[in-house]
Amino acid sequence: MGHARGEVELEGKVLVVKRIAVTYTGLDVAEEDAGKVQRVLAVHADGCPVARSLKGSIEITTQLG
Repeated sequence: MGHARGEVELEGKVLVVKRIAVTYTGLDVAEEDAGKVQRVLAVHADGCPVARSLKGSIEITTQLG
């Protein structure tokens, strides 16, 4: 399961989304596969249409929870 949390900041009189942190939970990852999972998390946004659309304007991070 994934959980996303947006962080907003006030710019003038407008709230603007600046960062989105995505945390994946409930994944059983064997210790020997932890490195593979971290590498996938590091590059998966490149294949996500939403992340690609927001790239450069909103920082998106991912992690295992």
